[in-house]
Amino acid sequence: MPHSNHEPDVLENLRSELSNWRPWIDRAIVLGYAVLAGLAVVGFTLASDWAFGLFERIHRGHPWLVLLWTPACTAGIVWATRRWFPGAAGSGIPQVKATLHPALPPERRGRFVSLRLTLAKIGLGAAGFAAGLSIGREGPSVQVAAGVMQHARRWLSPGSTIDMRALLVAGGAAGIAAAFNAPLAGVVFAIEELTGRLEARASGVVITAIVLAGLMAVSVYGNLSYFGVIRVPPLGWNLAGPGLLVALAAGAAGGVFSRLMAASLTNAPQRLNALRARWPIRFAAAGGLLIAVMGLVSGGVTFGAGSEAVKHMLAGQEGLTPLYTLLKFIATWVTAWVGAPGGIFAPSLSIGAGIGDAVAGLADPHLAPALIAMGMAAFLAAVTQAPLTAFIIVMEMVDGHSMVLSLMASAMLASLVSRMIGRPLYEVLAAHMVAGAIAGPAQPPPPSPPPPEDGMR
Repeated sequence: MPHSNHEPDVLENLRSELSNWRPWIDRAIVLGYAVLAGLAVVGFTLASDWAFGLFERIHRGHPWLVLLWTPACTAGIVWATRRWFPGAAGSGIPQVKATLHPALPPERRGRFVSLRLTLAKIGLGAAGFAAGLSIGREGPSVQVAAGVMQHARRWLSPGSTIDMRALLVAGGAAGIAAAFNAPLAGVVFAIEELTGRLEARASGVVITAIVLAGLMAVSVYGNLSYFGVIRVPPLGWNLAGPGLLVALAAGAAGGVFSRLMAASLTNAPQRLNALRARWPIRFAAAGGLLIAVMGLVSGGVTFGAGSEAVKHMLAGQEGLTPLYTLLKFIATWVTAWVGAPGGIFAPSLSIGAGIGDAVAGLADPHLAPALIAMGMAAFLAAVTQAPLTAFIIVMEMVDGHSMVLSLMASAMLASLVSRMIGRPLYEVLAAHMVAGAIAGPAQPPPPSPPPPEDGMR
């Protein structure tokens, strides 16, 4: 019986590849859009940093002015979002998940991911930083990069094996990789959060997008860890008890946060949600005022993403007290609740860091760097219920390869605790968006002035 497993014919395969030029053009188009996706994330990062720098100058020079500035900006951002770009509200990850949902008709994908929404997300997200809102740019970067990548499909050949789904997944993964400078996290995020699995034909597109988008980020910021290099003492059984407490506390807190977010953003029948539906702009202004007050009380710690506070804690400098951690928790929830565009990844990391720092103060201050990192991984895993993505993001952000097992264990345990409290946040929000899109018209209606709020007719 002849052997059927022939060795590949290198020359024949090379001749076959070179005989058809169209696939090479398609590949070049995808490469070009991957570069553009990375540049879009870089541009968003630079715009956000500049905008938050503007807010900090206002806060330092005229602290009490934020009591007017933040509510006014928040109301303006929410008004513009609701009138022109409703698909840009919130994180951006649920929008990409909704676009990938099999129940969503293809003609309605533009509600959640498009080049227009990419530009809107960059502008409105930067405006949120200028307002001092408690937001991050990592989740929005997923929607930003996916909006760029999906635009490549219109230029590809009709018979191309690179479909819209592969482009969306590649864009989302590239957004995470470029925002965190964490390429491994991009791959795991694509598998764990966006698709559940990575098909062989899509894996090349995903990895290519991650590499090129990451190179764009590295070319601007350098190949540095997001939070620098963590310095941890030799770890032993003395970490077990405090580490378990961090994982359980962060898991419970993250589960409560996720449940609050789901109830607030899916219009659950609550009195405050009724007020939000009736007077959305007033609700946004009131939320902005509350965020401003908490920011002043905390000395500015609750404003913005909270990344600087985490860096200080990891360096052994001033940490967050439990009160400030609670205020950051509330500020992040309120920011999302009012409908402002912005992510929760970075604020979640700062809340988790605060939990870890608080436990270290009770147990052993020498364990603070390790417990802070474990708190970050645990709280993020509890909020997203994506433990693999959470611990890899934190590991790459702090260059904490020596803590792989500790970070993995804390993320897994916290995610398990969170699942006892509520369902996965992004899945709930994506399902809510898909249901609304199916029930509504095929395309978003043309912009029109919002109806006057009661009492303002």
